[in-house]
Amino acid sequence: MILEARNLHAGYGQTRVLHGMDFAIEKGSITALLGANGAGKTTTLRSLCAMVRTQGEISFDGRRIEGMATEDIVRLGVAHVPDGRGTFLNLTTEENLRLGAYSRRDRRAVEPDLERVFGYFPRLRERRTQQAGTLSGGEQQMLAVSRALMLAPKLMLLDEPSFGLAPLLVRELFSILRDIREREGVSMMLVEQNAAMALDLADHAYLIETGRIVLSGTADALKKNDSVRKAYLGY
Repeated sequence: MILEARNLHAGYGQTRVLHGMDFAIEKGSITALLGANGAGKTTTLRSLCAMVRTQGEISFDGRRIEGMATEDIVRLGVAHVPDGRGTFLNLTTEENLRLGAYSRRDRRAVEPDLERVFGYFPRLRERRTQQAGTLSGGEQQMLAVSRALMLAPKLMLLDEPSFGLAPLLVRELFSILRDIREREGVSMMLVEQNAAMALDLADHAYLIETGRIVLSGTADALKKNDSVRKAYLGY
């Protein structure tokens, strides 16, 4: 396993959002986290990189990371792609990408990795000198994923990558995510409102309700589950 969480609690101030969750992400796999708005999906991702107050055990690549600072978790190879994209709007596309590699020690690999990212997202090469705030929504989402890739991560945490994108762009983005996993073995945890697309992409899935895991299994098994089909897949 690349990541394991045991008895994970998390919240904001006095408000408890996660209530003792247990889950794991297999190395080289894509794991989908499904649930209604407010179920705790975003908080789950934030808890894994110490962006919210947490209790419980979190192991990443065989190492306990609960209590570590966010920047130290990032240096271990955990990249978070937040909802709302988190792009630095006043910087150029290329400056955003180079910022993604700021914590890396292998500086010589940054240039080849920049070319590799442009290979996945050719439109970003065309926009490399353009201010990020002038990119389309789809291009900004591609930039957010690419900036995370420039970290050379072992695990990517993706929060609603399809949000606000046209269906054609969503299919393109998910196809690229599949390529990244297959070519580079990057593990992913995907929070996604488009449950059908998420389950098509993922190997495993968890369903959470009010901060608790209520169902887990292979993505295929969840696709066939009657309650998941009715509530999240619409058939």
